[in-house]
Amino acid sequence: MNSRRPEEPGGFKGFEGFETRAIHAGQEPERSTGAVVPAVSLATTFAQDAVGVHRGFEYSRSGNPTRSALEACLASLEGAARGLAFASGLAAEDAVLHLMRPGDHLVIPTDAYGGTFRLVDRVWGPLGVSHTAADLTGGDPAGALASAWTPSTRMVWVETPSNPLLSIVDIAAVSEAAHERGALVVVDNTFATPYLQQPLSLGADMVVHSTTKYLGGHSDVVGGFVAVGDESLADRVAFYQNAAGAVPGPLDCYLVLRGIKTLAVRMDRHCANAAAVAAMLSRHPAVRRVFYPGLESHPGHATAARQMRGFGGMVSFVLAGGEGAALKVAGGTSLFTLAESLGAVESLIEHPHRMTHASAAGSPLEVDPGLVRLSVGLESAGDLLTDLRTALDRLG
Repeated sequence: MNSRRPEEPGGFKGFEGFETRAIHAGQEPERSTGAVVPAVSLATTFAQDAVGVHRGFEYSRSGNPTRSALEACLASLEGAARGLAFASGLAAEDAVLHLMRPGDHLVIPTDAYGGTFRLVDRVWGPLGVSHTAADLTGGDPAGALASAWTPSTRMVWVETPSNPLLSIVDIAAVSEAAHERGALVVVDNTFATPYLQQPLSLGADMVVHSTTKYLGGHSDVVGGFVAVGDESLADRVAFYQNAAGAVPGPLDCYLVLRGIKTLAVRMDRHCANAAAVAAMLSRHPAVRRVFYPGLESHPGHATAARQMRGFGGMVSFVLAGGEGAALKVAGGTSLFTLAESLGAVESLIEHPHRMTHASAAGSPLEVDPGLVRLSVGLESAGDLLTDLRTALDRLG
C-alpha cells in the first residue's frame, strides 16, 4: 500500500494497522481538555494574530478543523498524499471533472452509477467534454481502452465493483495502459471502501467516494471525498474545492468521521451477509443470474480476489420473469427496505432501471429491466435469507 499520508500528531505516528488509523488518524485528544472525540467546530471565521497571519484556518469554506480531521483520516486509509471532502459524492466527481477542458475526451465504464453518467453526459457534454463508454472488465483491458481512445483522451473513469452489475476492473492493468497514453485514472471506490481496496496503491491517480454510503454507514449524512496520490494534482482539486465551495458542513464531517471508526467491523459483516445472500439467490429457480464478485462463477472473481480484501456487501440479480417479476420482488420484501442509496447498516432493495439508473435509459449504460439491486446490511443473515426467499417464492 502507498504509505504516503499526513503526519499524525499526539503519538499516533508509527501505528500502521487499518483499524487503528480509522479510529485515531487526524483525531488526537483535544489539547486543552483531553476530550477523545474531536470537537465539532461550527465557527465560520477564525481570529487572525496579524493581518494575513492565522493559525491554519481563516474561513470555513477554505478550511475547518472538523473537516481537516476527516480529510486526514480518510487520506490515511486510502494511502493518499492528500484528501479533500465535499458536500456529496457527485460534488466530489464534479471537482475531479474540472480537471478537464473543452475539447477533452473521457473514457467511462459501460456499467456505472447513473448519476455519474448524467453528470458526464448532460452537464459536461454540453460544455465540450466528450466521452466514450468502454468495457474494461475483460481479459484485455489495454485493448478495450485502445479501441475507445482518441487523441484528446485525458482521463479514464473506473468503477470496481461497479454499480449495479458488480463488474470488476483490473485497476493495475488499466492504470498502466492509461498512463502509457498520458491520461489520468480515477477510481470510484464507493462499493469497496478503502478497507477492501486501495486503488492508489494499484496505480490510480485519484479515488472518489460517496461518503454517504459505507463510510458514513448509517443513512444519516450526505458527503463525498477525493483522495489524491500526488500533491501537485491535489493542489488543483483543492483550488476548485475552495473556489466553488461545495464543501460539507462540520456536523456532516463529524458523522462521516464517526462512521469510519467502525468501518472495518461493519464491512466484515456486510461481506459475510452478502455472500450468504448471493449463494441462496444462485440456487433459487426464480433467479436467472446473480452478480456478486465473491461467486467463483463471476467473470471478475479472480481479479477481485487479487486486488480486494473481501467482496463487499452489494448483490444484484436478474429475475427469470423479467421486469414484472423484478418489480414484485423489489416491492415484496419486509426486512429489505425499498429505497435508493446503499452501504448502511439496514438492508435496502431497489429496481435500478426505474430508480437509481433511470437517467441511463437509452444509453450504453442502460440497465436490464429485470435487475434488482441489494445493499445487504448487518441484520441476522437468517432473517435476510428468509425475507428474500419469501418474496421470490411468491412469484410461483
